[in-house]
Amino acid sequence: QVQLVESGGGSVQAGGSLRLSCAASGHTFSTRAAGWFRQAPGKEREFVAAINYNGGSTHYADFVSGRFTISRDNAKNTMYLQMNSLKPEDAAVYYCAAADFSWVVTRTTEFDFWGQGTLVTVSS
Repeated sequence: QVQLVESGGGSVQAGGSLRLSCAASGHTFSTRAAGWFRQAPGKEREFVAAINYNGGSTHYADFVSGRFTISRDNAKNTMYLQMNSLKPEDAAVYYCAAADFSWVVTRTTEFDFWGQGTLVTVSS
C-alpha cells in the first residue's frame, strides 16, 4: 500500500509559480511510476505529467508546453511538480498518483493510489 499526501497548492497571479509536493508513505514508492493529474470544476480529471520509478523518464501533457517540470527524490519518498508561467486555465485541484508499473503511464486507470488533492487558483 502507498499513501500519498499533496502540498504546495495556493493562490497565485497569472505568470507566477508554484511547487507542488507529493509525500509518499510505504517502502514501494521508489519502485513505482508516479504522476500528476488535475481536475477543474465541471471537468474530467486530466493527465498533467508522469515520471518513471527512478526519474529517468518523464512525459507531459501537450498543454504543459515546457512550463512544468516533474521530478522525484526517492530518498525522501517525494515527488514534485514545479509549475511556472501559470495561467488562469491551470486552476484546478491537483492530484498525485502512483502506479503498479515502473515505467511511465498516463491514463487514470493505470494508477492505483491517489492523494486527496491540493487546490491551485490562478488569478488574471
